[in-house]
Amino acid sequence: MAGVCGRSVLVTGANRGIGLGFVQHLLALPNPPEVVFATCRDPKGQRAQELQKLASKHRNLVIVPLALCLVADTEGSEHSPPHLASAEVTDPSSIKAAAASVGEHLKGSGLNLLINNAALLKVNTLDNETLKDMSKVYTTNTVAPLLLSQALLPLLKKAAQGSPGSGLSCSKAAIVNISSIGGSISSLIGWDVIELVSYRCSKAALNMLTRCQSLGYREHGILCVALHPGWVKTDMGNAAGHTPPLTVDASVGGMLKVLSSLSEKDTGSFLDWEGNVVPW
Repeated sequence: MAGVCGRSVLVTGANRGIGLGFVQHLLALPNPPEVVFATCRDPKGQRAQELQKLASKHRNLVIVPLALCLVADTEGSEHSPPHLASAEVTDPSSIKAAAASVGEHLKGSGLNLLINNAALLKVNTLDNETLKDMSKVYTTNTVAPLLLSQALLPLLKKAAQGSPGSGLSCSKAAIVNISSIGGSISSLIGWDVIELVSYRCSKAALNMLTRCQSLGYREHGILCVALHPGWVKTDMGNAAGHTPPLTVDASVGGMLKVLSSLSEKDTGSFLDWEGNVVPW
């Protein structure tokens, strides 16, 4: 899986589910990144135990506090403690502090790969969707990736400038937004099973953000892509009340294989874990 990443990778929402899977797979590569940044809200908390264990075995794993969801009312949440009451969602100061911490660890080098994975899901229908949930899910799933990408842009630019060659790739500099086929406007797959209005809207918006980033950051040598990980056996994946067909290992392994093959022609695209084009 050569070329999947460069010297450094940052994964958000890395304490469980797909995010944790990314971290585990990256560390297990024959030639792993020199540094893997894994973000979560409470690095010393109970929900980060698996990350703590990995960090004790891998010196190249750095756990970074990042409160994309300050507090979440988290029925169906992928990365937030379920016992806390609802409050504000995105914390710009936490994003700024995380970016500064990453920069300090890199000691003048750039960040090659940002994987915006952290997400929030609310099991709401069209009839019972609320302003609070719609705003919270959108802010977490769409605005937070925008803000984090902005905060890390200087490090991504530095990585692109320091990499040989003129093309785009994930080993040079890339932003990968973990989206969902649930955000596909043309297909609306699974509507009859579960509506997930706020989640679908947020992922459709994330897809547009990806397209905008691909246009705005191309001149800086940064590849941008949206990935559908499949329907995966995670807390979020189980929210529909049915057993998802994909394991975390299968999904993450597939996505990393896809990332290793991406080039300039793929920037701004929406692909699944097998490399198939997903309809917008």
